[in-house]
Amino acid sequence: VRSALGVSPDAWSQALDVLGEHDAAIVIAAILQRGDEIKSAGGYLRVLTEKARAGEFSLGPVLMALLRGKAAKAARDRKRAG
Repeated sequence: VRSALGVSPDAWSQALDVLGEHDAAIVIAAILQRGDEIKSAGGYLRVLTEKARAGEFSLGPVLMALLRGKAAKAARDRKRAG
């Protein structure tokens, strides 16, 4: 998925070093889910990696944004069907 999103091996390697394999994989999944909203997956991953390096990143907001997006999509779909 990393390569399909256009995330360079270097950006992925840095994310693994800073975030760890589990959290980096979650971030990639989140980027994949929000693909149409994120213009540069590699750039976004690098920004989040740098925030994590500075102690300014948590997965909580990333996961909450995904949930909000999913809820908003469900509401739009219900409205269209209604």
